Amino acid sequence: MSKKTNAQPPEKLTGIQLKKIPTSAVGLKAITSAITHIKDEVGVIKGITLLKNINQKNGFDCPGCAWPDPDTKRAFLAEYCENGAKAVAEEATKNKVSPLFFATHSIEELSKLSDYEIGKSGRITHPMYLPEGKDNYEEISWKAAFEMIGKELNSLNSPDEAIFYTSGRTSNEAAFLYQLFVRQFGTNNLPDCSNMCHESSGAALSETLGIGKGSVTLEDFNHTDLVIVIGQNPGTNHPRMLTALSDTKKHGGKIITINPLPEVGLINYKDPQNPLKWIGKGQDLTDLFLQVKINGDVALLKIILKLMKEKEGENPGSVFNHEFINEKTAGIEDLLEDLDIYSIDDLIKQTGLSLEQIKEATELIINNENIIICWAMGLTQHKNAVDNIREIVNILLLKGSIGKKGAGTCPVRGHSNVQGDRTMGIWEKPKDSFLDNLEKEFSFKAPRKHGYDVVDAIEAMHQKKAKVFFGMGGNFVSATPDTEFTADALRNCKLTVQVSTKLNRSHLITGKEALILPCLGRSEKDNQSSGEQFISVENSMGVVHQSHGHLNPCSDKLLSEHAIVAELANTTLKKSTTNWTELVSSYDLIRDKIEATIPGFKDFNKRVRVKGGFYLPNNSRENNFEPTHTGKANFSLNKPSEIRLENNQFMMMTIRTHDQYNTTIYGLDDRYRGVLNERRIIFMNQEDMILLGFKKLDLVDLTSHFNNEKREAKGFLVIPYNIPKQCTATYFPEANVLVPLQSKADISNTPASKTVIITIKKR
Repeated sequence: MSKKTNAQPPEKLTGIQLKKIPTSAVGLKAITSAITHIKDEVGVIKGITLLKNINQKNGFDCPGCAWPDPDTKRAFLAEYCENGAKAVAEEATKNKVSPLFFATHSIEELSKLSDYEIGKSGRITHPMYLPEGKDNYEEISWKAAFEMIGKELNSLNSPDEAIFYTSGRTSNEAAFLYQLFVRQFGTNNLPDCSNMCHESSGAALSETLGIGKGSVTLEDFNHTDLVIVIGQNPGTNHPRMLTALSDTKKHGGKIITINPLPEVGLINYKDPQNPLKWIGKGQDLTDLFLQVKINGDVALLKIILKLMKEKEGENPGSVFNHEFINEKTAGIEDLLEDLDIYSIDDLIKQTGLSLEQIKEATELIINNENIIICWAMGLTQHKNAVDNIREIVNILLLKGSIGKKGAGTCPVRGHSNVQGDRTMGIWEKPKDSFLDNLEKEFSFKAPRKHGYDVVDAIEAMHQKKAKVFFGMGGNFVSATPDTEFTADALRNCKLTVQVSTKLNRSHLITGKEALILPCLGRSEKDNQSSGEQFISVENSMGVVHQSHGHLNPCSDKLLSEHAIVAELANTTLKKSTTNWTELVSSYDLIRDKIEATIPGFKDFNKRVRVKGGFYLPNNSRENNFEPTHTGKANFSLNKPSEIRLENNQFMMMTIRTHDQYNTTIYGLDDRYRGVLNERRIIFMNQEDMILLGFKKLDLVDLTSHFNNEKREAKGFLVIPYNIPKQCTATYFPEANVLVPLQSKADISNTPASKTVIITIKKR
């Protein structure tokens, strides 16, 4: 059934408005926006109840980003951000997608809607089934749905013909049960959203520091001398991080921002928790802004390293921390020798910066001892993404800025439990020690062959090597690259299953048959046979804490993700010795099994009940690098970008608007960039527009170029913007159709959504 993806333009654009870009982020406008969304979606009274429980120690964890909560005192009624309030409003919405909705709205009709319109339809209330050849979902019983899935899975020639995807919203307990079921079924095909975002961070940090997680805590921002924020826009994607940066400034620290776009949230900030700060000029955050070209990061960082080496040569001991280097690291000689290969004159052309700007940044690094470097997908979604992060580590190691207060690595994760899911074993490349523990605890033979990541899973479905797709949350077709290719891959499946709270486009791009299994939201009460349950999550800094839903479920037909996995296992696994029904009766029992199989979870049930939770072990935080192949922190040799654009070509990166989180579109405004009521736009340098004869709001078509392949996205409005020459930016997921599946990062296999070569043609 060939239905419309979001790659094609709508019949008409929505009526764009361009406004003056604001000079500060958050403040009263953010509060007003949050309250408006809450009021419109759930109502004022219910909304207040929700807001007062978000991210509180006795409340529920925000279903948005993974930024940590303060370890000690938390702000009453304000421990959330604008987009967190929007996320909760979407989950608790009054709008319902019932069997009657599906009976009166065909797949053909729904597929013509925008992602925003689809999402606003509301919460799914019943399990639904799409028969082969039909255009409307039909209600199905839970029993029949599980039997259908079990029958299809057991009819496969090999367990490896099934793919089990995971979104970062899934709790620790549900993720652990899910991976256990999948491995007892017989495969490691467990791709997840990490494959598309911070897989590059995990690969780089594991190699260099021995753990794929960041080393800093939230408290470190109060003790640092210098924070470098590179390839990240916290004002939109992690707004509560601005409070931490504000604390850095209050304690005398400096901030360097490195990004192709100047983002308002990193320029100036108005504290939403302090009404006295809502008016006035706000607090300046960035001390130095380096507007690097897209994918010019390694070149920039390598120039900084060369300048540091030069200064150290002039005055030995004034730049490098030799005590740390000699005791804790390996590979310094190779790094210094490799730096000599590169010329600053050649490197600087890739950056778009002046040498004076880079020298100013280098001086700040040289003159400060405690340095935190933060990054997100602006670094992780390039062909040389792993090199980007390893080069960051090189700088920190030369300064000895890791494993101590106020210093270290800070990869800022996206979805609220994406890090926890990986800790629980949601990974296509599990370590043997983890599988050994599973086998010992659950008495089965775990598969050892590595499974499919996201890119490989799409290829397998496209080649009909995989026949069943099971999605534990998320919106796979909108989150992934190469939209049309991915859609065709899903259509090749015999059965696609989506565990979801709300309607999204992945319910409309299906296999020959499809199921939607509606689950509880993070804010809803979860009652099992032993009583009301709580779940746990792990935030971006390795804190595991509990989360209690407070609302009654929007439908009595919803199941928890845990219950869905347990019933799926009972129906599918005929020889399993695991008592799945007992495990799901009390999540304490699941936590006991986690404690028995995963290091760091001793006394899990006791410690998770302590308000605020507990920190997992982190060797790099403790200045211990024994898990690496050398037993020390490793310097690395990294290459700058090898991409060379032709005169008529541009580098495109995909970005989010301020009215979205991942694939969820809350509204049509990008307030911090001055774009309202439209998403199909392309930001361009004004001089590039003049050279091409473009004017503001001209309608253009985009074509990407990769390995002699072309992909097209039609109907984008040109907007002049402060962005480097030959660089452009478009919104995700509308421009995902231009991202080639095989354009991916070395080592991590992450789609290179930030380095897409395009040409632009006026309509």
